[in-house]
This record gives sequence, C-alpha cells and structure tokens, in this order.
Amino acid sequence: MTATVENPLHSGTTSVEGVAQERRLVTELPGPRSVELMARKQAAVAAGVGTTLPVFAARAGGGVLVDVDGNHLIDLGSGIAVTTVGNAAPRIVAAVQEQVAAFTHTCFMVTPYDGYVAVAEALNRLTPGDHEKRSALFNSGAEAVENAVKIARAHTKRQAVVVFDHAYHGRTNLTMAMTAKNMPYKHGFGPFASEVYRAPLSYPYRDGGLDGATAARRAITQIEAQVGADNLAAVVIEPVQGEGGFITPAEGFLPALAAWCRENGVVFVADEVQSGFARTGAMFASDHEGVVPDLIVTAKGIAGGLPLSAVTGRAEIMDAAHAGGLGGTYGGNPLACAAALAAIETIEADGLVARAQEIEALMKRRLGALQERDSRIGDVRGRGAMIAVELVKAGTDEPDPALTKAVAAAAHAQGVIVLTCGTYGNVLRFLPPLVIGDALLEEALDVLEGVFASLASA
Repeated sequence: MTATVENPLHSGTTSVEGVAQERRLVTELPGPRSVELMARKQAAVAAGVGTTLPVFAARAGGGVLVDVDGNHLIDLGSGIAVTTVGNAAPRIVAAVQEQVAAFTHTCFMVTPYDGYVAVAEALNRLTPGDHEKRSALFNSGAEAVENAVKIARAHTKRQAVVVFDHAYHGRTNLTMAMTAKNMPYKHGFGPFASEVYRAPLSYPYRDGGLDGATAARRAITQIEAQVGADNLAAVVIEPVQGEGGFITPAEGFLPALAAWCRENGVVFVADEVQSGFARTGAMFASDHEGVVPDLIVTAKGIAGGLPLSAVTGRAEIMDAAHAGGLGGTYGGNPLACAAALAAIETIEADGLVARAQEIEALMKRRLGALQERDSRIGDVRGRGAMIAVELVKAGTDEPDPALTKAVAAAAHAQGVIVLTCGTYGNVLRFLPPLVIGDALLEEALDVLEGVFASLASA
C-alpha cells in the first residue's frame, strides 16, 4: 500500500516539506481521532458547512496530505486548486514568516505597503496582453468577480451581465445569480441579483460536435436577441469551467466571443479563479488560444493557501471606478501578498507551467487507456493539471452521478483524494499539486483503475 516517489524535478526525493511522499493507511478512514473531531465539528459548526472526506488534516507537503491519525493520502484536489505550488512550500513559508514578524495588517486603504504594489505589478506583467494594466486585490474569488462586474458597469455605464450554462462564479448574492447550478449553491437562498442573463456554452461532449465558431455564433445570437449589446456591461466566462465540469470550450469559441465584445464595447471578463497560475499548462487558460481579456479574475492558486484574489485589466477600464469605490478591510492582506509573491517566484523558478503539461500527458495517457476499456467513461478532458472524466451509464451518454459518487468514495477509502463536480454530478475532477511526483500520481491512477474494476464486478 505504500509507494515512494521522485519529486517533479526527478531528484529522487522521497520526502517533501518533511512529509513522506507515499500512500500509507494505518487505520480505516476515518480513523478514531478524525471520528472524534467530526463529532466536535457537528456540535460546533453550522450544518451547511459540509466536507468531502471525513478525515481531519494534520500536515501536508508535495502530493501527500497526512491526517490526524497518521494516514498518508495522495492529494489530487489541492484544496480545490489552491495549493498549486504544494502545501507549505518553502518560499511561501519563509516569506510569510518574515512578514508576520514585521506586521500583520494595516489596511492598504489606510497606510499602504509595498507588498500589495508588488503583487499588482506581478499580475500586470503575467496576465495576457501587453497593454497598460491596473490591478486591485481582494480576498476571495467571488469577491473579485463581484468587483469585476462593478468595474465593468462603471466603465460602460451599462447594467446587464451575461454568463454561461454550467458556470460557477461564487456564493455571494450576485455570484449565486451568475452561477448555474441550483444544488447546493443557490437552493433556498434567493431572491438573487437582477440583470444577469445566461447564454449557451460550447460543451464539445454534449453539443453534437458543434465547432467553436458556430457555438459562439449561437451564444451571440441569443445575447443580441435577449439582452442587446447596448445594454450589456460584461460577458463573464471561465476559459475552462470549474464546478461546471471542467468543460473546455471548442477551439475558436473564446476568441469569437472576445472579438464580439471588442466590437460592441462590452467588457470581456475571464474568470480564472480555478484555471489560473500554471494550472492548465499555461500561466492562464486564456493563453492557450491567445485570448486577451479586458479583465481577468484570479484567486485560489495565487497565494499558495492564503486568502487573496485580484482583478487585473486594461488601465482605462480598471480606473473607471471612483476613488474609494474599490477595496475592503482585508483586501491584499500583507501576509497573503508575501505568499503570492513567493508562489509566483516558485512557479517561474521551478518550471511549474511545464510541469503541468507533463502531468496532463501522464493523466490523459492513463485515463484515455481506461476509457478505451470502460464505456462508463464518456469523456476525458481538461488542460494541464486540471483534468476530468465524465461518467455515464455504460454505452450511453446518460450522466451517472451514482457511479461518480461511488468511485469517489471508494478512492477516498483507499487514501486518494479526488473531487466531483458537474451540473449533473457525474464528473470526477483531478487537481493535483504541480509538485506531485510521477510515481505518486501513477499510484493514484492505479487505485482509480482498481476502483472502476471493483465497481464493474460489484
């Protein structure tokens, strides 16, 4: 049940940040200490705050999470794409320790500090396009999405916002309106913000092979008929959808939408909360087709586990909001800014964009071979280390959420953290940290293959 692993740079390291890079189960999952803590959680934490696995974390590093009972689990979730550079990454630990000893907070809107400015400069440099840019920092992805809409409305003097089928943009009132999926995100929480409209996405597996240009024309025709370009402030889209099922639109879809927005004075907003910062084998998913968003929203992988998000975009759009119109008490917290600068340094210095491409090749090779043997795997898709399989009833394209749930549960029981997603609840998503080693990743996929085989014969 154990395996050692070389690190991504092939140095033969079997321990990362003091965590042995092996899958090791010393108790059943959950173990007794986790069971005890779960009882405390249920007594103290609101019932609406759910958990995917019933185990409590004690430490993590590389591609492994260690629970309070000493079990070592292979991490294919990265805290939902947050610990892209690995948990407790050395540069981040050192940067945060240095900053916390200096000061923890002043509020940038009261007495600013250079860390915030340095993060803004880095984002302006890294995000697509060589035009003049500005950035503003916030705390969460949803908060940044809301601010992108505010900025677009201030710039265009229009109100309407278009989002897409299967979209996920957050849990605040406006971003719930922008999110497509009812359960668990929206049910019972309305009424929602107005002037939000939904257009059809390019979903290659489920839209009859529609090419990107044709799918874009379908969406644009609906937008023009139901909203009107003159009323539209922004089009907001995930270049690779997250919660919606890791859907990658057909080639040409995103460029056509961006071109239509430019022609009509509509702000094109790329929500790269989940797909940004090397996750897809490019620094940003928009880069794969050369799309240059007017505004780009980032969070999750930006700061290695500390809460930080940002809106970055064209200077003339970003500067449209009046002084004092953007901000927040904790936005661009100095600890998070220090972590972000260290995370960006790690991505660039350690070649993690290329590493994501290597992970994609490995995972698609293994999952593609499994798909050829198992007709319940309807689709294998994604980019970089943002890969998914869509599960269906054998020989059909009918979604199979029950199988998806069973596969995830069985993988969890064997010490492999996987996540599910998708409008129909039938997608397994894989978001390994980019510092995971090949051998550990191969073992996780061995476990997954065994799970499919066992469920086929059950």
